[in-house]
Amino acid sequence: QVELVESGGGLVQAGGSLRLSCAASGTVFSNNDMGWYRQAPGKQRELVAFITREYVTSYADSVKGRFTISRDNAKDTMYLQMNSLKPEDTGVYYCMQREWYPVGEYDFWGQGTQVTVSS
Repeated sequence: QVELVESGGGLVQAGGSLRLSCAASGTVFSNNDMGWYRQAPGKQRELVAFITREYVTSYADSVKGRFTISRDNAKDTMYLQMNSLKPEDTGVYYCMQREWYPVGEYDFWGQGTQVTVSS
């Protein structure tokens, strides 16, 4: 079955950097679109960055110019480089994989990794 495992979260001071990783298994990674989402306490989960199987990327306005999403199909892994972190970036970051079937799409989720940015 599909499994997504995030890593790289932690506690960092404002202005610092972190690199998140999402390792996928049980899937043909290169066929899938991938994304990073985050959920802050008391808020809904929101899209942070997205990368398609054609390597087209998109970002939430709040992270443009600071975050970079990438993928390594040889390693079945997606990354999120986060620079110039702000306290409002704090939250649980989730990896999402979108698989396409003849009847439509299905999203798989990782368990999440906590990112805490102190001021």
